[in-house]
Amino acid sequence: MIKIFQILSIFSLFVLVGCSSNDKDDDAMVDDKPVELLYNDAADALDAKEYQKAARLFNEVERQHPYSQWATKAQLMAAFAAYENEDYIESILSIERYIRLHPGNKDNDYALYLKGLNYYAQISDVGRDQEMTKLAMINFEDLLRAFPNSKYARDARLKLDLTLDHLAGKEMNVGRYYLVRNQYHAAIKRFLNVVSDYQTTTHVPEALHRLVESYLSLGIRTEAERIAAVLGYNYPGSDWYEDTYKLMNETERQRLLDDRGFMDKTIESLFRPE
Repeated sequence: MIKIFQILSIFSLFVLVGCSSNDKDDDAMVDDKPVELLYNDAADALDAKEYQKAARLFNEVERQHPYSQWATKAQLMAAFAAYENEDYIESILSIERYIRLHPGNKDNDYALYLKGLNYYAQISDVGRDQEMTKLAMINFEDLLRAFPNSKYARDARLKLDLTLDHLAGKEMNVGRYYLVRNQYHAAIKRFLNVVSDYQTTTHVPEALHRLVESYLSLGIRTEAERIAAVLGYNYPGSDWYEDTYKLMNETERQRLLDDRGFMDKTIESLFRPE
């Protein structure tokens, strides 16, 4: 057994030495290549979905030829390869360095878009922390503010809408948690946040309905009726309005159906002092 172990140990040593030699040979081959060939090798690795290798080779382009015409593009391509390899931290760091070194570059719209994609890829379900969602939202907003006509703007807007919907979903999730535990004031705060901060999302009708439920549970029927009127005016065909309508008494229902404008029914009216 001892001899076999010794033989295996010696064999392993040869393998390690061989690998080390191969790595050095590979590095030497990379060092010896002209910048055009090195960049093409990186691009070929990217096409072959060898993302880690591609990132390494693109970084080599910049390291060996920092003042060449290829270096700037290689920095951004290295960030993209890292993103495809799901190495999000490395990709984000590369992008931030790229923007810092090239603040006026024509490809900075893509850099901001790629940074947003890195955060977007890390969004978790609404039951968990939403820090990545917020960072994705911020970066897409930065892109749209700086480059509103960028070819990446359309997709950034779509993803921005999804991040807002996700954040609203998180608020709704917390609000429902408080509501079922009869913590009505805490629930009201969350639902009002949805109505105030995420008006373009699909969660607003339910948020208004949950506000009605909360105020009715507190015995504040006048406020519940006011919010029900806002819900009915802005989302008349919503299932949530139908549920809300059923919660009101006969007199309140009649007032909800009154079209003579005795009550301000805009969403903004909920946040104006009476």
